[in-house]
Amino acid sequence: MTTDIRDIPEAHVDRALDLAHLAFHVTAGDATRKRQRELLLNAERVGAYDDEEIVGFAAAHRLGLSVPGGELPAAELDFVSVAPTHRRRGVLTGMMGELWRRCAADNRPLACLWASEEAIYGRFGFGPATEAYHVEINTTRPLDLRITPDRGPLRLLAPADARTVLAPLYEAGRARRGGRLSRDEAWWRRALRPDDEDGDDAKDGPARVVVLGDKDAPAAGYAVYRVGEKGTVTVEELEADDAPAAAALWSYLASIDLTRKVQAWAVAPDDPLLHFAADRDQVRVTGQWPAMWLRLVDVARALTARSWAAPVDLVLEVRDASLPANAGRFRLTADPSGAAYAPTGDPADLALDVRDLSACYLGGVRLRRLVHAGLVEERTPGAARLLDAALETEYLPFAGEGS
Repeated sequence: MTTDIRDIPEAHVDRALDLAHLAFHVTAGDATRKRQRELLLNAERVGAYDDEEIVGFAAAHRLGLSVPGGELPAAELDFVSVAPTHRRRGVLTGMMGELWRRCAADNRPLACLWASEEAIYGRFGFGPATEAYHVEINTTRPLDLRITPDRGPLRLLAPADARTVLAPLYEAGRARRGGRLSRDEAWWRRALRPDDEDGDDAKDGPARVVVLGDKDAPAAGYAVYRVGEKGTVTVEELEADDAPAAAALWSYLASIDLTRKVQAWAVAPDDPLLHFAADRDQVRVTGQWPAMWLRLVDVARALTARSWAAPVDLVLEVRDASLPANAGRFRLTADPSGAAYAPTGDPADLALDVRDLSACYLGGVRLRRLVHAGLVEERTPGAARLLDAALETEYLPFAGEGS
């Protein structure tokens, strides 16, 4: 079967959304559908057409992704869906090929997504580059901590007025960690929308915003949360300058009256809460999952644009079935002052697929673990450990949400 891969015009956006909801078994309320439509109108939209029927759909948001030492342009993929009548017919492969072409034309070396079916995306070169924990706190008693929380004042802000306070703190967090997406004014407006815009889609009560710090000084942290009818506080996001600030915010969330539990669906594996909590029976990790999947679309640019923690001089033999320009043997020479990556005929020290290089790129996945798993071939003993040391970052990469 031959499908026509082309832009989805604005007039077809509702049809594309219908396909996405069909593929993901979603029934969206009016408020959700309105927000999704607004989001798609500001995104690239690639469709697969069988005659004039949309049988495949993928959106790409043009964003910046924080990487060690800076930021790179990225395509965040969204709404990737194929009609159930057209599965396993090359529809997704065709759309991905078009997205790679657009990334190259727009000089975007990275692509990322949140995978609904993880088995699909490895064959397109994506690797799980960040990890997130689901954390629950039993709040039937006060939160027991090993450190003293910041004693600064806490104040509640109306969500609609919170962006100017929250955005600088979020940007500071992006500078510390890889894997975090840029946010524009439209993102904050969607995330901090007035409560009455939720309509019938609201599930856990209105969004609340608590900020740590005096009104006339820069805030030290914030949390966005909701309180459900059954006494569960759901934390959507928490940012803090340091551990005492984080302790103050977690303590506040755990002390809200008429609640019994705090849950956070996405917490970084190195979140200080998991260390300064005095009782790990009270603060428990109840799940973990690969959050953001990353794809190095332009391996050379991605590697030479990030910072490096230690010197390394190795030859990598990279396999890339989708983007042959990335495939071959290349010498990576890097140190804290910069990096070079060029083709070579020298024997390889490491042989790996681009999906595994993508997973390790932000410093959250140890290459030597993939060697132990039989996924990466170490041809020179110790090569994986050397590359791990060079890729290491102070904070683990983290991505708790998409667009």
